[in-house]
Amino acid sequence: MSERIVSFVMSGGVGSRLWPLSREDNPKQFHDLSGDGSMLAKTLRRLTARPEGETPIFLIAAERHAERVHADLAGLDLAGGGPLFEPTGRNTAAAVALAALRTLSEFGDSLVLVVPSDHEIATPKQFWQSVEAGSQAALAGRLVVFGIKPAQPETGYGYIEVAAESGGVFDVSRFVEKPDLATAQSYLSAGTFYWNTGIFLFRAGAMRDAFATFQPDIWQATETAYKAATSDLSGLYMPLDLYAAIPSNSIDYAIMERAKDIAMVPAGFRWNDLGSWQSLLDVGPADAKGNVVVGDVVAIDCENSYIRSDGRLLSAIGMKDVAIVSTADATFVAPVSHSQHVKKIVEQLEKSGRLETRFTPAHDRVIESGAWRRRVHHWLFEETLPLWSTSGVDERHGGFHEALGFDGEALLKPKRMRTTARQVYAFAVAKARGWDGPADRLISHGIAFMAGKGRTDRGGWVRTLNVDGSVADPTEDAYDHSCVLLALAHAHMCGDPDALRLGQETFVFLDAHLEDSRMTGFLETSDGEGERRSNPHMHLLEAFLAWYEATGDRTYLRRAARIIDLFRSHFFDAESWTLGEYFDAGWKPAAGEKGTWTEPGHHFEWASLLTDFVARSGQGELSNFARKLYASAIANGLNRATGLAYGAVSRQGLPLDLVSRSWPQAEAIKAAIALDGSGGPDLKPEIEARVGRLFRWHIDPAPLGLWIDRIDERGRSLASDVPASIFYHLVCALTQYLDGTGKKGS
Repeated sequence: MSERIVSFVMSGGVGSRLWPLSREDNPKQFHDLSGDGSMLAKTLRRLTARPEGETPIFLIAAERHAERVHADLAGLDLAGGGPLFEPTGRNTAAAVALAALRTLSEFGDSLVLVVPSDHEIATPKQFWQSVEAGSQAALAGRLVVFGIKPAQPETGYGYIEVAAESGGVFDVSRFVEKPDLATAQSYLSAGTFYWNTGIFLFRAGAMRDAFATFQPDIWQATETAYKAATSDLSGLYMPLDLYAAIPSNSIDYAIMERAKDIAMVPAGFRWNDLGSWQSLLDVGPADAKGNVVVGDVVAIDCENSYIRSDGRLLSAIGMKDVAIVSTADATFVAPVSHSQHVKKIVEQLEKSGRLETRFTPAHDRVIESGAWRRRVHHWLFEETLPLWSTSGVDERHGGFHEALGFDGEALLKPKRMRTTARQVYAFAVAKARGWDGPADRLISHGIAFMAGKGRTDRGGWVRTLNVDGSVADPTEDAYDHSCVLLALAHAHMCGDPDALRLGQETFVFLDAHLEDSRMTGFLETSDGEGERRSNPHMHLLEAFLAWYEATGDRTYLRRAARIIDLFRSHFFDAESWTLGEYFDAGWKPAAGEKGTWTEPGHHFEWASLLTDFVARSGQGELSNFARKLYASAIANGLNRATGLAYGAVSRQGLPLDLVSRSWPQAEAIKAAIALDGSGGPDLKPEIEARVGRLFRWHIDPAPLGLWIDRIDERGRSLASDVPASIFYHLVCALTQYLDGTGKKGS
């Protein structure tokens, strides 16, 4: 009876060397590169094919890829194994430590086999023969690696140098990083060097002892996270804060290059790590001239080339020894001898905040710009503006109703100042875009209610009014003041006689009572209590830019620049491309989950505002921040089942609020419109897709002029009414869409 071997598959990489096919949200292990299933599914099937002996199979994968993982696991017998989800990536040392910990806790000091998820091994029988050949050395306490005899001088692989051999097992002299070509040629000539497959076999206790000797901090931190994990039928999940505390290091640097008495077994199986387009050319089904052609391709007089199209027709003539890979939004062309260097392209794109490394365009992208124009125009001007300009107006007590029911009737709720201001703003925007309804009367009606009922003794604005207009909450809130200022700027542009004076009075109050005395932004409320948030500052930036547009006075642009400085220094996290929401008084991220809380909708809003500020200030480098925020929200903030933005995700991309509201979808449209033509990709198809999803999930299922505001993770409505506070998001996004698509189709 063979020894039990507990197998672990590592599936956490991005596979950037196969860009543009492999992306952060859809890395290479989930791709079918040879026509018989994803790399991950093939790896799992290979492990289940052990001829003899027990083999529980575990998968260590990113939690954000859980849905993809479960799809590849379907129908496979893992012999008691299952997925272990990492809430954030901490490199391969943490993954190997996790494998040893899981084995020790469930199977004792058994043998552990750790394999990558994205290597091509077409010979499962020979694979297992090689593994079994190393089992005795592993049982004796040695760490065992597997090497491939080089067939050519390869610069894309790490190497293992070996010394003495006994019973088919070699002693390892050293590990060598990826060499240059001349060095690789010398390794090939020496005959004592093997390619490192990155496959490991060891006793769980032996790896624990190695960590204790060389990296006890990694072991201890991983053990702490593992012991705090929770499990259900879908897998094991570890707390983000504990797992993020594990030092990030590779198993090669952490252990293998430092441990003694490591053994190497020459691999008797065919192996390719599929780490370059050259490698796909090597293993793919070639035609008579050595070309591997995938997708809608016409190739004439081409030789030894990898030519792939994942979208439209790709044609090539006279190409020799090249890789041409075309996706919906990017094309890569290089000699196959240079295809290892694609990471340089990815790094360049990352530095400039390009979106194409982070997310894969939707398969249902609409190519024609303006495809939704007729539907959008009708819904705005024939359905929703007529409804909200009548049923949404409180003609008895003044102002606007806070919400409507799905029967179109007003719901009697307290009236928030921000909502009233936003209604004024929305009607002003509609007037500026040619709406022939009673915009002037509605703007005056709203401002009269706000100024007559909602001012404080100090010249500020209250937070909430009762239905009859009496004050319910007199708090002077920065968020509300930003909305008031935005409304007054647009009312002034529409010719309202009181808006300029009221705006100037509001700025006096803002400076006297809401500005932080330390000149670090604005307080949440005039009493200075509570945590600090980036969101009111975002809306103040929006208001300052509106006042600059309304007056041309650069004082307002300087005010906006101070918010931009806060964004750069405190709000934006350069490592994760995310924007923090909650902070302490010193602008440090708030403690606990709040400190990791990010909102995709606000990423979209900031992207639009930063692009607007660039246009007005000339600070072009801010476009990179805008693109990074958009890319982060698209890559990490979307529900893949619906394509809608979640309410909130962590900085590591884990969903924190699974509800999709209508306003982030509107802001995604605005962001894509703002970024289109700003030096990045053509986002017109993405704009159409975003408008389509807004109508598919939020607008079309609702009665005329209304919308479904809240949708759960499965696409089901959670809405009980229709909040007026969303009206301005929809009006502004869809009027911008109409502006950007011209007269086409109207």
